[in-house]
Amino acid sequence: MAVSRRTILQLAMAPSLLAPARANAQDLDPMVSRVYPGPSGRLVYVPDEQGNTIHDASHAGYRGGGAATGSTVPVSRRAFAGAVAAAAAATWAGRVRGIPFGLVPSVVAQGAALRDLVPKGWLIGAAINQNQSDGRDTAAVDLITRQFNTISPENLLKFQSLHPEPDRFTFDAADRYVAFGLDRGMAVIGHNLVWHSQTSRWVWDGPHDGLADRATMLARMRTHITTVVGRYKGRIRGWDVVNEALNEDGTLRDSPWRRGIGDDDIARAFELAHEADPNAELYYNDYNLATRPEKRAGAIRIVRELQQRGIRIDAVGEQGHWRLDAPTPVALDQSIADLRATGLKVMITELDVNLLPQAGRPAAGQPPAPESNPYANGLPDDVQQALARHYADAFRVLLKHRDDITRVTFWGVSDGDSGIREV
Repeated sequence: MAVSRRTILQLAMAPSLLAPARANAQDLDPMVSRVYPGPSGRLVYVPDEQGNTIHDASHAGYRGGGAATGSTVPVSRRAFAGAVAAAAAATWAGRVRGIPFGLVPSVVAQGAALRDLVPKGWLIGAAINQNQSDGRDTAAVDLITRQFNTISPENLLKFQSLHPEPDRFTFDAADRYVAFGLDRGMAVIGHNLVWHSQTSRWVWDGPHDGLADRATMLARMRTHITTVVGRYKGRIRGWDVVNEALNEDGTLRDSPWRRGIGDDDIARAFELAHEADPNAELYYNDYNLATRPEKRAGAIRIVRELQQRGIRIDAVGEQGHWRLDAPTPVALDQSIADLRATGLKVMITELDVNLLPQAGRPAAGQPPAPESNPYANGLPDDVQQALARHYADAFRVLLKHRDDITRVTFWGVSDGDSGIREV
C-alpha cells in the first residue's frame, strides 16, 4: 500500500494523527465502517445506501456502532481520504496559528488545502510531468489544482527538451505547462537553464570532436537563454538559472560549461537571464546543501561572487532529496541560517524522502535487485510513521524560519512520480 506524499505531509503536520495515514481512498472498503482519529475526537467512515458519509464523532451523542448523531457530510471514498488528511493538516494549522480546535471540523468539511495552511506569502507546490500539464493524468490535475499554488516542470524546460538542435526549439509542451499554471493562478517556475546534464551534446561540441571554444559556447548559451526566458517573459516567475554546479566538497564542478567558458560561466548565465527578463526571479539550485556544510559553503561563495559583481540573484534552492535519517533538524536549521546570512531567501525546491537502502545501481539493462526495494508491497506501519515524523520535524524547522523561506516544492505530485520511486 503506497500512501501519497501529499497525505504523508498533511499527516506529518500533526504527528499525533498518524493513524489516518492509512486512509487512502483505495484502501477504504465500501462495505465496512472505520474509525479514524479526527481533530477533536474521531471521524467515522460509514458507507450507506445514500452514499459514503463522514460522521464527526467528536460531537456529543455519538457512541459508535450505529448511526451518528453528530454532523454528517456525504462524500465519496476518495473525498473521505482527503478529508482525513485535511483534518490532520488543519489540526497542525491550529497548533501553529492558534486556531481553536473547535473550529477545525468546519475546516475538514471545507477540505482545507496545503496552500491555505502554509504561512502567508509561501509558495507550496510540486514538479509536474507532461501527462499532468497536458491534462491526461486527471487525478493528479485535480490534486495539483486543489492543493498547490506553484508548479515546476520535471523535464519540459530543460535544455535537451527545448533545444534539441542548434536551429530548432520545441516549445509546444512547454507552452502548455506554462498555460496550465497561469490558468490556475499559480506561480510558474522555470527549471532549468544551465546544467551539465540533460543538455544537448551539440552545445559543447567543437571542431574535430573537441570542446567548443569560449566565444562559441557563450554564443550558444546566449541564444538559448535569450530565446527561452524571453519567450516566457512576464509569465514565469523565477528560473533555476544554474543547476548543480558544485562537487560534494564545495568546489566547482568540472562541467563542459566551465571547461569551455571558464570560471565566469555561472555569472554569465545569470547576466543573460536577467537581460532576457529583468523582472524574473533568479535562483541557484543544488542538492545536499543541508547535509554537507562544505558544499553549502561552496554555494555561499557562488552567491557572494554574484553579489560582488552586482548580478541579480534572489534565492538559493536546497533541492531536499533527503533520507529518513538526514538531514537532522539541527542540520537543516543551521543550513537555512547559513544560506539566509547571504541576504537571499531560501527555497526547498525538489523535496522527497528516500526510504530505500543505499544500494548500488544495477548494471545497464539489468533490473534492480529485490533487496533494493524492501517496500514493494507497501510500507510497514513503523516506517510509515517514521516518514511522517521526518516530515513533521522538517516542517517545524521550516516554520521556525517562515520569514526566510519563500517556496517548498515536492519533486513529483506523489511518490509514484518521484525520481526515487520510494514505494
